[in-house]
Amino acid sequence: MASAAVSPNATRALTLSTGAFTVCFAVWTIFSIIGLQIRETLSLTETQFGLLVGMPILTGSLVRVILGVWTDRLGGRLVFTLTMLAAALATFLLSYAQTYGQFLIAALGVGIAGGSFAVGVAYVSRFYPADRQGTALGIFGVGNIGSAVTKFAAPFLMLALGWQGAAQAYAAVLALTAVAFWLLSDDDPVIAARGKTPERSFAAEFAPLADIRVLRFSLYYFFVFGAFVALALWLPRYLIGVYGFEVAVAGMVGAAYSIPGSIFRAWGGALSDKYGARAVLYWTFAVSTLATLLLALPFGMPPAGFIAVVFVLGLFMAIGKAAVFKHIPVYYPENVGAVGGMIGMIGGLGGFVLPLVFGWLRDVTGLWSSCFAALFVIAALCLIWMHAAVRRLNSAPTGQPA
Repeated sequence: MASAAVSPNATRALTLSTGAFTVCFAVWTIFSIIGLQIRETLSLTETQFGLLVGMPILTGSLVRVILGVWTDRLGGRLVFTLTMLAAALATFLLSYAQTYGQFLIAALGVGIAGGSFAVGVAYVSRFYPADRQGTALGIFGVGNIGSAVTKFAAPFLMLALGWQGAAQAYAAVLALTAVAFWLLSDDDPVIAARGKTPERSFAAEFAPLADIRVLRFSLYYFFVFGAFVALALWLPRYLIGVYGFEVAVAGMVGAAYSIPGSIFRAWGGALSDKYGARAVLYWTFAVSTLATLLLALPFGMPPAGFIAVVFVLGLFMAIGKAAVFKHIPVYYPENVGAVGGMIGMIGGLGGFVLPLVFGWLRDVTGLWSSCFAALFVIAALCLIWMHAAVRRLNSAPTGQPA
């Protein structure tokens, strides 16, 4: 079947959105670098530092639902621009914080940048027909690489300008990105045809969230995104604790794990368009279940074998991220913002909660590999639930995508 026509503005919308999301993601993770100097300045405990670093991740996840709903109602061009401006203001005000409480409040505002994911998903999907949405959303998701940009760029800014100057530089870049996005982008086809006046009530916007499939897709994303982020944060500590790696080497391995994981998301979108999201997710969860089982075994792997298996796991997680979001505009074409926001929120919360779980399991069991045992349980649950849903749908009189 021939593909439906793509809007002439689709490529520009995708390019601008991916660039803007990259900047937002870089801002969202800024505390992973400037937080190190803040910790020394305030003499923070590990718990206080962990809360400071995790606060933007938490708030950026929680705001995704409401930002997604507003995108469905008012359009991504307006909501994306306002989201970036709000986060830029919070990041600028961060440079004036002096007490721990002030830093936590500022972190709440900085976290708004992470909510841009739900905005971009809803905005970009409206420019593309169903058979190209997987590729488009996969390319948009490459903006996750913003975290690697921060890991490489922020230390140099901090050395040259101090952490306050680095925060102000990030705020300036984000504000300029917001202005450029507003000037260069167009309203999506739905908003252009309908106008800015919402046609539906808020109840109608939130209604699909009661669908059990949204919970199932949220669990998928909790693993492929939340566990991916958690593992990226935990991996350097694991390599140091188990294999005695130097901090610099462990950090380089962690960065090397993160970057391909973002880039391969685009490939996952293309595979989902070509073979179907269901097939891609079957491979994702099957390989992930096997990989986490191997990593969870109490006997140690050689370092090279461990890194190889972890990288395979990260590759399939990245592919699976795009496959999950391929489902959303197919099932919920009128509620991409709300549903995508909910699924993105659960995934983001995974990145906040799982490192805490990993630490607790390490303390309770004394086994470093216990973190992979937890991931094995989640991956196996995803695989079992998806297979049960597919079998149920295939046995129904009229089939539909799973």
